[in-house]
Amino acid sequence: MSKILACIDASPYAESVCDLTAWVAVRLAWHVELLHVVQRKSAVTARHDLSGAIGLGVKSELLEELTRIEEAQGKLAVEGGRALLAAAQSRLQAANVAQVKLVHLHGGIVETILEREADTDLVVMGKRGASSQFAPSHIGSKIERVLRASTKPLLVAPQRHTDIKRAVIAYDGGKSISRALAVVTNSQVLKGLQIHLVMAGSDSLQRREQLNEIVGLLERSGHEASCSLVAGAPEQVIADCVAADPHSMLIMGAYGHSPLRNLIVGSTTTAMIRTIEAPILLVR
Repeated sequence: MSKILACIDASPYAESVCDLTAWVAVRLAWHVELLHVVQRKSAVTARHDLSGAIGLGVKSELLEELTRIEEAQGKLAVEGGRALLAAAQSRLQAANVAQVKLVHLHGGIVETILEREADTDLVVMGKRGASSQFAPSHIGSKIERVLRASTKPLLVAPQRHTDIKRAVIAYDGGKSISRALAVVTNSQVLKGLQIHLVMAGSDSLQRREQLNEIVGLLERSGHEASCSLVAGAPEQVIADCVAADPHSMLIMGAYGHSPLRNLIVGSTTTAMIRTIEAPILLVR
């Protein structure tokens, strides 16, 4: 049976990750794997910084004290992770998710997620992690690294989850959005939702024919669909369309340009994750 990998930490996004995961899992009758990763933290650098300019006797005592502190912090992190997973499991079960597996691991967060996603069909993460309070308007570095390296669809949870009644599909004619459309038409994940295709750019007969063709495809698969072609920058056009209904989610392709160009000038994908306060499904 298909499975969702839901990644949680001690951030304000954890509850929304659970609620969004439950929304998908119940609709598709999928299993859920709840993952929490305790990061390994090396105290070597800190020890050198603190002890480089003091006497040997004092240095030895300091290293022993740092080791004790590190061990205590490690135990607290493990216990905190267990409590977090237990609370998340209860929230999912209360939302009628039938099967939930808890996974609690030590290691690098990004590397662990990429390893665990191998046998999953969807990854769900919060827009930011546990350090979200320090830069709330930015995309989390770990989610961006996962998105750039992952091969699976990624569902990004906003800080607050609301009932989803409308899906906005950012259509650009690329391969990624074509695969996203295949997901939509071949599953029940958007059953009963209004679907709106939005395309940014100048008006043309060719573009309107493209959109109308996709609308027809969606309608034949049982969806209520509409479309719009709006002049302007994709980031603003898409954001405005999503903001028009607070119960919307966004579906779009992930990083359509080359990795080098993304590093230099950014991308629509990164801009959307940063600015839109709605669930975002990203498909390569």
